Amino acid sequence: MKPPERFETKRLILRKPCMADAPAIFASYAQDPEITRYMTWTPHKNIDETYGIVEMMLKYWEDGSTYSFAIIPKDSSSVVGMIAMHPAGFKVEIGYVLARPHWGKGFITEAARMVINWLLEQPSIYRVFATCDVENLASAHVMEKVGMKREGILRQNTIRFNVGNEPRDSYIYAIVK
Repeated sequence: MKPPERFETKRLILRKPCMADAPAIFASYAQDPEITRYMTWTPHKNIDETYGIVEMMLKYWEDGSTYSFAIIPKDSSSVVGMIAMHPAGFKVEIGYVLARPHWGKGFITEAARMVINWLLEQPSIYRVFATCDVENLASAHVMEKVGMKREGILRQNTIRFNVGNEPRDSYIYAIVK
């Protein structure tokens, strides 16, 4: 599976990130404790940390382990979020993050729908799934809106360091061919 470097929806451009995106990523969401609350990573302390993460994203693009896409509204030129594909054979996990001023506008739903539709068109992909903390109801709602079904609870599945140091329960959602 090798995705294109760019997708386009009605309101969004999803594209491979570049190093020049780091300042916008840092400013719009990477350092915000509320946005990162349920992430598996902690808020970035400085812009250098964000540059390092973007560099890692580009490395992962090259080795095919993760394909991250910057989310850019068409009426803007700035990155407001990210959506990623993590392929594992016949299945792909997706994950996403969005800057707080853009919550409630349907951007993640639109981006996830585009990515999921493309993935399920690929002959070798049979399952697209995602997880979220059981308290992250907004993320669970996005998964439901894009047609994913809640399959259950993964007990003590993920440590979310912004909430605590012990594993927390996660919902698992999936859509299949």
